[in-house]
Amino acid sequence: MRIIPAIDIIDGKCVRLSKGDYSTKKIYNEHPLEVAKQFEAHGIQHLHLVDLDGAKSKHIVNHSILEQIATKTSLKVDFGGGLKSDEDVKIAFNSGASQVTGGSIAVKDPELFLDWLRRYGDDRIILGADALDEQIAISGWQEASGEEVIPFIKNYSEKGIRYVICTDISKDGMLAGPSFSLYRKILTAIPEIQLIASGGISTFEDLPKLFEIGCEGAILGKAIYEGRITLSQLETYIQC
Repeated sequence: MRIIPAIDIIDGKCVRLSKGDYSTKKIYNEHPLEVAKQFEAHGIQHLHLVDLDGAKSKHIVNHSILEQIATKTSLKVDFGGGLKSDEDVKIAFNSGASQVTGGSIAVKDPELFLDWLRRYGDDRIILGADALDEQIAISGWQEASGEEVIPFIKNYSEKGIRYVICTDISKDGMLAGPSFSLYRKILTAIPEIQLIASGGISTFEDLPKLFEIGCEGAILGKAIYEGRITLSQLETYIQC
């Protein structure tokens, strides 16, 4: 199972939110590149980089941070937040993203999202399926879409999506454990997808449980920044 630390960006700084609430913003480092280099030094190969400013705006915002990390580390970066147009996706890939995640766009403009899938391939386009009470939320989790998470993912799986990041918003940033039951339900209904778990991971012991369920990857955020899971633990896990 891939270990994928997260860096969330507001005003160019590394932050974390609780349940996607921007008023709960906590700054952990003013220099995201420093954080990325720490991850790289411990054997981390993948990074989930989220432009929270972009998620609330009408376009990508923090692509310069992406470019810094992509050019000054060897990390394979999945970039999300604010990807609302062809130009945004071009900027993300030109700035060094290995993959991009589309969440809101997959709800609001499915034809455009599917066009990205056709043009860039199923190894570079990730479906973001972030849910509260199993309902997809969009626009930086500020807006309910009315879409149910499992039919939403299944529809896109049938159209060629392979990678899916699913965040249970009620768990995100709460350090109370991930949504094991939701991930089991998704993988039982749609076993062919590569599911990346996100939100709530709080202890190292959560990781083998997610692997047993069948998750292809796990995104970790606050547990690292709060010292609940150490980079040395992750380094050992990756080497095993």
